[in-house]
Amino acid sequence: MRVGPGKKNGILKRMKSLFDSFWRAVAYCIHPRVIALSFLPLILMVVLSFGMGYFFWEGAVASVSAWLQSYELMQAFLGWLDRLGMGGLRAVFGPLLVLVLVTPVIVLLCLLLVALFMTPAMVELVAQRRFVGLQRKHGGSMVVSVLWSLGSTLLAVIALVVSMPLWLIPPLVLILPPLIWGWLTYRVFAFDALAVHASADERKRILRERRGTLLLMGVASGYLGAAPSLLWASGAIFIAMAPLLVPVAIWIYTLVFAFASLWFAHYALDCLQALRDAEPSAILTSADLATLALPGVTVDHALNNCATPRPDDAPKPT
Repeated sequence: MRVGPGKKNGILKRMKSLFDSFWRAVAYCIHPRVIALSFLPLILMVVLSFGMGYFFWEGAVASVSAWLQSYELMQAFLGWLDRLGMGGLRAVFGPLLVLVLVTPVIVLLCLLLVALFMTPAMVELVAQRRFVGLQRKHGGSMVVSVLWSLGSTLLAVIALVVSMPLWLIPPLVLILPPLIWGWLTYRVFAFDALAVHASADERKRILRERRGTLLLMGVASGYLGAAPSLLWASGAIFIAMAPLLVPVAIWIYTLVFAFASLWFAHYALDCLQALRDAEPSAILTSADLATLALPGVTVDHALNNCATPRPDDAPKPT
């Protein structure tokens, strides 16, 4: 199937905008305001994590360890480790499994805190530096944004729970969670990026026409967000250094989602600017206004004849 020149140019422009927005987002991540904003979600998440750990860690580890002891397949696996001389790993599985189960909650809360406390300020930063003349139509209020985020989060949590049995299949565990996180990231950050500047119709049109690109950005952000999970793979080393590594992992999650928010802000506002630039502006000249006064002439008829100013209406040099 051959692609026409017009469609090919459109694809190239979208790809250029995508990569341009990516590098701009990377550069903005070292902006002092962005770094300062990242500390608020970090502090909230660290306090919440250690508070929950203080009250529930021992009970959760004991419950998970007891469940593992009653699981025959797990006992067979642990017996195999004993025969290999690695019986000391028995004490690691309980705490490690608790961390694995808690990780999606940490990621989810980080994403929502970034969307709530950082995204509005970062969208404003991008608008002030790149899109000063972009009209603000306020197509989405704070209440609508919160409801949108909560609804998308609920759907993502349901998808995570339903898909968990499939995570036992090695290839799918590398595909399904980042895909779900990517979908949620795209839903939350794309909406918030357009909430202030776009009208409701413009937002819906951009989300519909650019859905594939926005989802690709979300999935890429989802895989970046999976990077801190590599800390869990260190097993006993991570558990021993948890008081140090947990805040580091949370801050990495925060910065990844801050980058994603900036990426969506740059790309979405650029799409909005392009959408408005593509719309022809109708200019009524004095002759067009006189035409409207004629019987049987409608406004649409006059607008169809006034897409651009007429040469004879241009001011004459004196």
